[in-house]
Amino acid sequence: MTTWTIDPVHTQIEFSVRHMGLSTVRGRFRSFGGTVTADESGAPAAVAVDIESASIDTSAADRDAHLRSPDFFDAAAHPTLTFRSTGVRAIGGNRFEVVGDLTMHGVTRPITLEADIGEPVRDPWGRQRRAAVVAGKLNRKDFGLTWNQILEAGALLVGEEVRLTFDVQVTSSEAAVETVSA
Repeated sequence: MTTWTIDPVHTQIEFSVRHMGLSTVRGRFRSFGGTVTADESGAPAAVAVDIESASIDTSAADRDAHLRSPDFFDAAAHPTLTFRSTGVRAIGGNRFEVVGDLTMHGVTRPITLEADIGEPVRDPWGRQRRAAVVAGKLNRKDFGLTWNQILEAGALLVGEEVRLTFDVQVTSSEAAVETVSA
């Protein structure tokens, strides 16, 4: 087994949600960490991710403050979102279905993500790296994030479906087999 650690400098954890039924608001979390354990073949076997809820950033300070409040994430009471895989299944090529428990706002529910994983490469400093694009969706109401307003035309101010997209780079805890020569 090999343990890979998320590289926060080269990783984006992003989400998108419909706003007023008109457009999509996108945001990200700025502070997170985690690991991926791979089996002998290099396939992911376990994933663990921790995200600081207060690190939410939608590029709008007032909206971010509202999202940190008890109406949404209640970051003071629930400072961390966690994901722990419960199973990983190959679905063809370098694609995997990752099933796990997401805990958000004090509620734990299963979610399914799809990961497209790149081959390992050696960076210029001799470290082994891998990258993956991970996607999924969830209903925010399933996690107790129920605040909303119905607009005059009947649309919801905040959509219920949240799309998740993670562009992840990880580094191996094991030393690279070769070193870079100058």
